[in-house]
Amino acid sequence: MKRLSILLFLVTSLAHAESPMVLAKIGEIEIQASEIRETLASLDADQQAAIRKEPAALAQYVRALLVQRLVLKQALEAKWDQDPVVISRLVRAREAALIESFLQNASTPDLAYPTDSDLTRSYESAKSKFLIPRSYRLAQIFIASDKSKLEAIVKQLKVNAADFAVIARKSSEETTSAAQGGEIGWLTEEQIQPEIREKIPKLTLGALSDPIKLNDGWHILKVLEILEPRTPPLAEIRPKLVAQLRADHSRIQRQEYLAGLLKQYPLAINEIELSKLLP
Repeated sequence: MKRLSILLFLVTSLAHAESPMVLAKIGEIEIQASEIRETLASLDADQQAAIRKEPAALAQYVRALLVQRLVLKQALEAKWDQDPVVISRLVRAREAALIESFLQNASTPDLAYPTDSDLTRSYESAKSKFLIPRSYRLAQIFIASDKSKLEAIVKQLKVNAADFAVIARKSSEETTSAAQGGEIGWLTEEQIQPEIREKIPKLTLGALSDPIKLNDGWHILKVLEILEPRTPPLAEIRPKLVAQLRADHSRIQRQEYLAGLLKQYPLAINEIELSKLLP
């Protein structure tokens, strides 16, 4: 009797271990761990890395998938897939997906591409394009229209400029930067508005600008850091350059494949009869 109980326990445990794990559910619709595992495995390395950095994106995907499955269930119960117009659309959608998948496969570069020599050659030939312009880490105090408030802040800063972050948190009317002690973050010269850009180079590190009037109000700026123009080394931009070269190569291979196909099977259109179809 004791041996039978042990056997039943082992069978039950084994069945439980082999049963699919349900990750999410809405009504009777379930999404199992194996399905999400397969989806993740189908992603490329960059996409997988992006999801690791932001796990919430995966949960958002699962939520969207559940809602889609629920709508699909409603559509099937309403026999929506049996409508002739819908059937025609489904056929065209299937054909389009099949064509795109086939072309992607036909134009995917070899895994070994680009080689180190390909990367070096591309980097050296386009080095000037990788130049990062002068960049500034800025902080601001923003006042929309209250000139008396602006004048009071200017007086406070003249007494003690080191209180900039404290004053920004208390008085700046741009809430996002105010919460960071006025800090805006890093901006390249091209990203800065022209009215401000022409004044920034005149400021030394840690210096404050006079109030600058823009359409939205007054800005008092502080230069926290400056990075001079630089060209990043190949190692720094290698992943981005690899992705770019593979995408370019894939586009060229697709064009060459289609050109070869049209050469093998010449295209002909009866333009006269075609024009008669127009309303």
